[in-house]
Amino acid sequence: MTEHIPRTHPRKSVTFDDYTLSEIRRAAATGIYDIRGGGAKRSLPGLDDLLFLGASMSRYPLEGYRESCGTDVVLGTRFAKNPLRLKIPITIAGMSFGSLSAQAKEALGRGASIAGTSTTTGDGGMTPEEREQSETLVYQYLPSRYGMNPDDLRKADAIEVVVGQGAKPGGGGMLLGQKISDRVAEMRNLPKGIDQRSACRHPDWTGPDDLEIKIHELREITDWEKPVFIKIGGARPYYDTALSVKAGADVIVIDGMQGGTAATQEVFIEHVGQPTLACIRPAVTALQELGMHRKVQLIVSGGIRNGADVAKALALGADAVSIGTAALVALGDNDPELEDEYKKLGTTAGAYDDWHEGQDPAGISTQDPELSNRLDPVLAGRKLSNYLKVMTLEVQTIARACGKSHVRNLEPEDLVALTVAAAAIAQVPLCGTDWIPGKKHD
Repeated sequence: MTEHIPRTHPRKSVTFDDYTLSEIRRAAATGIYDIRGGGAKRSLPGLDDLLFLGASMSRYPLEGYRESCGTDVVLGTRFAKNPLRLKIPITIAGMSFGSLSAQAKEALGRGASIAGTSTTTGDGGMTPEEREQSETLVYQYLPSRYGMNPDDLRKADAIEVVVGQGAKPGGGGMLLGQKISDRVAEMRNLPKGIDQRSACRHPDWTGPDDLEIKIHELREITDWEKPVFIKIGGARPYYDTALSVKAGADVIVIDGMQGGTAATQEVFIEHVGQPTLACIRPAVTALQELGMHRKVQLIVSGGIRNGADVAKALALGADAVSIGTAALVALGDNDPELEDEYKKLGTTAGAYDDWHEGQDPAGISTQDPELSNRLDPVLAGRKLSNYLKVMTLEVQTIARACGKSHVRNLEPEDLVALTVAAAAIAQVPLCGTDWIPGKKHD
């Protein structure tokens, strides 16, 4: 009689998890690296690792019904004759027509205008719908120079010079041929149906000295009226911020690796750059050391989801935040109501990221007329404005609890960290202690 030996329970590897195994099989079968949209999906130190210290005995909270808490922000006060005056410290990030449908771009403009904030063009130029529906529109000047012309520069309320992006600092953009419609091709002056790649660096400059000259040209074109933003990917935030100040930026936008993209290599999204949380304090430190904090405004983007995220970014020294992926979700992206259609595409609601394929059933990241017509820009814009309203109320709620009469008065002293890593990164005490890792006590 053979003795039965119990077998151990099957145990899957943490290193070779199911997704990793599927990626190896896909690579082995195709010989092509994976492309997707969105930002980093891995677990990263983030704003969730911070907590606010609300008022009790040592702090006096504000009464929400009788004491006001301001939310307005002014962007571009350094050189521009006409800085942006926004009602809320939450802006809409640059997302291109081409990557998004014309209906989605219109909806973003409508929603931002209702909420009293700005939206941004993205790669590929300015559409009439976007300009008409955006009370405040920032025009992106990218390495590709797609759709760039002086007339649109003058129509914009601000100019954002894009040096880098959080999902791919040091990398260029992609817009695959299936999304190059007649209109997109005409705006970008490139052939229809042919894959288009934006360069990884701008052809008009090689460093901050050249960039300073370019910014001066942009100011001359616009009669020094428009604020000039510089957007950088979250790779070397201290030095990039300092050099952006030197180049003459009115506003600096720093984008962490949770920031999204329409399409780039999976390996790039997950393994290049730094988390958004890690980018804020070095950027603020650079501004403080140059005596330019609050004189040059700082916008933080990359994975901002709710009012708590906004409040934490402001407390760490930012003047405003920018949202992209969250705004698309508010419009209707990855909605469970479309689950049956997502299944047909081999995915599920909440995980759909093949935005480059142009098959988005929500009508947002597509140029297919049948799909894009599903999105009602008026209704979607209203949903976005509701979302922005809720985020703003959440920021105010937290600020009042900390005794602040304006959301910009939030400060690092109002924060503690849940983990040693977050305490070190954000330079705030570990909760229950006065210890900031790396800081010497007197």
